[in-house]
Amino acid sequence: MSTAQALLASACVTTVRLTPTDNAVSFDTDALVVGVHTGPDGLLPAPGADGLDQALGGRLAAALGSVGAKGKPGEISKIPTFGALTAPLLVVVGLGDAPENGYDAEALRRAAGTAVRALAGTGRVALALPAASAEHAGAVALGGLLGAYSFTRYRTADEPSAPVAELAVLTDAEGAEAAIERAGTLAESVSFVRDLVNTPPSDLWPARFAEIADQVGGEAGLSVEVLDEKALKEGGYGGIVAVGQGSANPPRLVRLAYSHPEAEKKLAYVGKGITFDSGGLSLKPSAAMDWMKSDMGGAGAVLGAMLAIARLGLKVNAVGYLCLAENMPSGTAQRPSDVFTSFAGKTVEVLDTDAEGRLVLIDGIARAGQDEPDVIVDVATLTGAQIVALGWRTAGVMANDDDLRAEIVATAGAQGEAAWPMPLPDELRKGLDSPVADIANLHPERFGGMLTAAIFLREFVPDGVRWAHIDMAGPAFNKGEPHGYTPKGGTGAVTRTLVGLAERYSTGSAQASA
Repeated sequence: MSTAQALLASACVTTVRLTPTDNAVSFDTDALVVGVHTGPDGLLPAPGADGLDQALGGRLAAALGSVGAKGKPGEISKIPTFGALTAPLLVVVGLGDAPENGYDAEALRRAAGTAVRALAGTGRVALALPAASAEHAGAVALGGLLGAYSFTRYRTADEPSAPVAELAVLTDAEGAEAAIERAGTLAESVSFVRDLVNTPPSDLWPARFAEIADQVGGEAGLSVEVLDEKALKEGGYGGIVAVGQGSANPPRLVRLAYSHPEAEKKLAYVGKGITFDSGGLSLKPSAAMDWMKSDMGGAGAVLGAMLAIARLGLKVNAVGYLCLAENMPSGTAQRPSDVFTSFAGKTVEVLDTDAEGRLVLIDGIARAGQDEPDVIVDVATLTGAQIVALGWRTAGVMANDDDLRAEIVATAGAQGEAAWPMPLPDELRKGLDSPVADIANLHPERFGGMLTAAIFLREFVPDGVRWAHIDMAGPAFNKGEPHGYTPKGGTGAVTRTLVGLAERYSTGSAQASA
């Protein structure tokens, strides 16, 4: 089985179905998940937990108290039902204080994900969490599916418990079926991106990534074009060629395109796809290198989003560019002080070969401009400065248009992905001046590195095109413990934001952008 086939086979193995019911007590499943809130006089059952206390002979509160349950968000309590319910196991997840103005979709995603993670090894799980609306039903389904994710392709022994095989979302909400179908599509794409990020660079180099994109893109109905190293050199893609020239695995540029006959808007997504980043001749310290297989997370998010856009049949036109290279030191690698000519025609002096992501992105951004899109959004694990400024879970959003920046931040929030608007101070541009070329790839000051990287990218955006940059160096890879529906390792970050943006621009959408 090829790597492409293995990735496709492993992505999102858990299934989900809608089950209209108002009686969780008698639902046939291996484990039943309900929510509880903290309250002034003790725990309060959330909607979906109705009738459980009576079925358990009024002993639910006592049982939860005996295991120290407080109802805090993410808290899990498992209680055997001893035949009082059809399900042999009751799983209670904390939801915190009862909301005054309705449930937050992200809180439900996290609760479902936490519960499903805790139930690895269970065959069937029913989620009786608050799902009175289609939006909330979709949130519960998506959180549960993402929480079931597991990456075990390289394990040969002592495998962890298998993920939950089947999820049932208990709801009678109108429109829930479509919302749950959408959740399944998103989960499939996000899980696929996670698999890509988790795959070691020995099995995911630029040409292999391009092969996978060609295969899955074609199957989803996308048109796919792949430029190899010869075509890149002949086409003037100086940034991608320069970064990839030090590796035995040559670079690639993949263009994916989706069109809909009723579309009125066109989006262009550009993803950084460094399949491994050693830093090149400006070598990284070893402690900063072991997780650099994740440096292709931006390209992964673009590929995953394009697949979801096609599968959802959104009424929008979209193109995605995967800028793929492996940044390695060798006798043929680019050197600090080298100068190359980018696809846009501007020359770039390379002061640091570890500031390579921006070099492949500028070619992708300039090429995307030829598609005459309404918006260009680039996505990248670009700077350690993003992690310093915003931490591991919040992406930074910068743009040449304030309204677009706000729109992307709002879209990310609606999808449950943390993002924060950041400025592009004009005074920082001077630091990118080069004595020998049009621009240098690095600012001499170490402070504000996330901002100066974006300012560098802005220089290559075609005139008159609205553009935004998402730096997700931290959110793309979880080096800590799992939380909510987020696993350790690859997270699939920003995939949902890109899909959400396409939904906003889709013809006929209530959120369609002007």
